[in-house]
Amino acid sequence: MTTPSSQDLLPAELTMGTVMLKVGDMKLMSGYYRDALGLDAVAEQDGGVYFGRVGKPLVHLSPAAGLHIPGRGEAGLFHTALLFEDQAALAATVATAAQFEPQAFVGSADHLVSEAFYFTDPEGNGIELYYDKPREGWQWNGNTVVMDSLPLPPQRYLQQHLSEAAVSGQRGANAGVGHVHLQVGDVQTAQDFYVDALGFEKTAGWHGQALFVSAGGYHHHMAMNVWNSRGAGPRKDTLGLGEVVIEVPSGDDIGALADRLKVAGIESHHTGLELRFEDPWRNRLRVAIR
Repeated sequence: MTTPSSQDLLPAELTMGTVMLKVGDMKLMSGYYRDALGLDAVAEQDGGVYFGRVGKPLVHLSPAAGLHIPGRGEAGLFHTALLFEDQAALAATVATAAQFEPQAFVGSADHLVSEAFYFTDPEGNGIELYYDKPREGWQWNGNTVVMDSLPLPPQRYLQQHLSEAAVSGQRGANAGVGHVHLQVGDVQTAQDFYVDALGFEKTAGWHGQALFVSAGGYHHHMAMNVWNSRGAGPRKDTLGLGEVVIEVPSGDDIGALADRLKVAGIESHHTGLELRFEDPWRNRLRVAIR
């Protein structure tokens, strides 16, 4: 197998930035991200609100009254995954979210590399709240990380990890966007775009129905699946995912990516400080300097 050169790959120091959501009911959605997920309004712009932790924006709610919620089978967002630094901080937010709206909880799993809890916001956007297990415990088969979906009983997890200190200090606990998971029309097209053109490395697949990709040996910074959306075409203008931001260390990284996109025939807008483009399903991506 040919090992790609560094110029063909996204930088190992890549991190995921803010996820922008187009929102129909700003009051309802703001209340959920503030009160259920324990995020603070850290900035406002054009009627929209950036919610985050410790001053760091994570989710940008942008008003888009008049648009419809996308159908289940359409391409777009599967979930935004918020990563917590320790199990107590994760447990505190899981408890807050479950108490705020119990019906929004849709499942939990031990993925071997992480512990994850899943929710759905009031406008149908998926949310994952998770904690990474120590990297030295991750197992790899060559370039493929070993992941699974094993039972993770929520009540037992909260009994083990929830503390009064974590609850009272919830808003002071750091969190970040660990990964973004998309619904797409087919996995091979996703791999052609996200791996071959953008320069992510494939870290796992799932029976031809899902693709996991990352930079720098993380389990995944992005994922794409066809579980609900096989055969989906380009997105219409709907509520839901508006933009995914990917952060890189330098302008050279952005320049190298701009060159790769040009060679691949993918239209992009390059300002020097950032690069904007769309994937084959019209999901908008922006790569910016961290």
